[in-house]
Amino acid sequence: MRRFALLILLGLGLQSLVAADYPPDQRHYWRVVQPIMRKHCNEACHNADDKKGGLNLEKYDFIRRIQADGELFTDLMQQIEDGSMPPQGRPRLTPMEKDTLFTYIKRYLNDALSKPDPGLIPPRRLSRREYQYAVEDLTGYSFPARAFFPKDPSGGEGFDNYAKTLYITPLLMERYLEAAEMIIQETACAVEEWEKIVPNSSKKVLRPFALWGKQLWGGEVAKTQARIAAAERVLYPFATRAYRRILLPAEEEQLINFFEEVYAQLPKDKHRFDNGIAEALKVVLVSPNFLIRQEGDRPTELPYLVNDFEMASRLSFFLWSSIPDDELLEAAYRQELQDSSLLKVQVQRMLKSPKVKRMAESFAAQWLDIDKLSDPSHSVDGDKFPTYTPDLEAFMKEEAVQYFYHTLTESQNLLELLNGNYTFLNRPLAEHYGIEGVEGLALRKVMLGSEKRGGILGMGSVLTASSLPTRTSPVLRGKWVLEKVLGTPAKAPPPDVPELEAAKNTHEEMTLRELLEVHREDPAGLGGHQEMDDLGFALENYDAIGRWRESYKPQLAQIDASGTLKTGESFDGPAQLKEVLKGKKHLFAKNLSQKFLGFALGRSINFKDYKTVQSLADTLLEENFNSTQFLESVVMSYPFRYKISDPVVVEDDF
Repeated sequence: MRRFALLILLGLGLQSLVAADYPPDQRHYWRVVQPIMRKHCNEACHNADDKKGGLNLEKYDFIRRIQADGELFTDLMQQIEDGSMPPQGRPRLTPMEKDTLFTYIKRYLNDALSKPDPGLIPPRRLSRREYQYAVEDLTGYSFPARAFFPKDPSGGEGFDNYAKTLYITPLLMERYLEAAEMIIQETACAVEEWEKIVPNSSKKVLRPFALWGKQLWGGEVAKTQARIAAAERVLYPFATRAYRRILLPAEEEQLINFFEEVYAQLPKDKHRFDNGIAEALKVVLVSPNFLIRQEGDRPTELPYLVNDFEMASRLSFFLWSSIPDDELLEAAYRQELQDSSLLKVQVQRMLKSPKVKRMAESFAAQWLDIDKLSDPSHSVDGDKFPTYTPDLEAFMKEEAVQYFYHTLTESQNLLELLNGNYTFLNRPLAEHYGIEGVEGLALRKVMLGSEKRGGILGMGSVLTASSLPTRTSPVLRGKWVLEKVLGTPAKAPPPDVPELEAAKNTHEEMTLRELLEVHREDPAGLGGHQEMDDLGFALENYDAIGRWRESYKPQLAQIDASGTLKTGESFDGPAQLKEVLKGKKHLFAKNLSQKFLGFALGRSINFKDYKTVQSLADTLLEENFNSTQFLESVVMSYPFRYKISDPVVVEDDF
């Protein structure tokens, strides 16, 4: 009876779905195309329960979802074309079914690419990094935001500036109030920094202006006018930079009125003006105009250029992880940022600023996944690796940041991320790597005389982050290379595959390579993961904290660091692996383009961005991975310069 009732409800649901006001192509998809997918793909293999190859096709009930994962469906159509799907033993598609599926899936994907779509980016609060740097640029105080606020969730392309996860909770708002108190208090105590915000000239002018005004309007009126004028000279520039645009008249009035209300209640001493200003500055720091990055929505469904001040914010948060400086705001005021040539001038200027290192730190730490070294969930066994200290960990992370920053601003060659013949070392890190002749604690560029190091694959931070607490993991390292370098993630294993540790407990005397071979021979099958394992084995000469070794233990055989990709290239050790990866620089270029675009926009990159990603990758390949030209291309790209309105906001407002 319950089953019958459920079928009735499902039937009613389907009827209402079809009867709803959906476009004809969506109704046609439900009626004609989706049943073919269900019959040959979903029911036996790719459903919510089985997820063969880590794939659940049941979730693609709307055309827009197919369009968002267009590359996946392009690959699926190729597998159907070459006969690898459906797998052997399953019924084949009839010629009519195959023609229908190909015709309409291709039409959906072509439609996705034919209409320019910059993607929807919802309003979002500043990330912890952005908040810290924005406060520093406003006040000169380096507020420890990453220790003070809860960790930002990552999303999209793996970065913590992902718009959909950056919302404000009541608890976070309380922390913002506390932070504003701390920031202004610390800034006021730093005389030099405070005078940059509240110059003595602003206060000194009060008395002569009051005396002059007294002859015209009377004493109290003159004092009030002088005080307001002095407060305006402090508050308006500060709020303009914080809000990243010209203040509205109502906002100016609110700030001055608040200052006046506070001033009237303060003790009549020499600090009265400064204390009133301090309270008004706190209001700016807790204003949504400072905390939230929000762009105006026009009443149109068509894409349009962001305005100059919005472009200034996009540009500064991308390249500096912070607010625009005065020169960038002035360029926005002059409406220069919609001019391509003048926009490039600003990009080139900003890339020469030391603030670019902020972007290098933020992007590199998250792209390379070395941020996890500071995460409580990651650990290194102190008994097994007593030389691994917090200082050494910090030096490892700084090596990666300085290296990435160097490829951005000095060598301007992003391909050196794979095969550079140098790195950045100090004495402790050099000793850890077994490199002689490096003194001091400051990291500096060191040319390498061996192919054991060089590039991101030989960095201790990367190697430690992709290891387990007590040993290396070829699986994790191979997965890291596939995802972070090539942008070709391995398929998820079936849910019934046993853990490697189960094999380890049974075969203690085996090397990791032998264990993984046993693991892949399991009936559940992981043969498709051999490439991932082989990529990891190429890095097995590095132990779990990145030191070089020739064997696991003295009594075990020498490490076998050889492997073969499914495309046929063979390698033995990290040096040969880097050469193989250089040969796949088209994949590296595409992956780097997708990551940078996602970082710049703060959203996921999907199939509708395919043309943009491919254009950026072509720029890298054609310009020999020149970082300046590549970053200019990111800024000049369609999704970076254009936006679409949120239909919910437009409907509510208009």
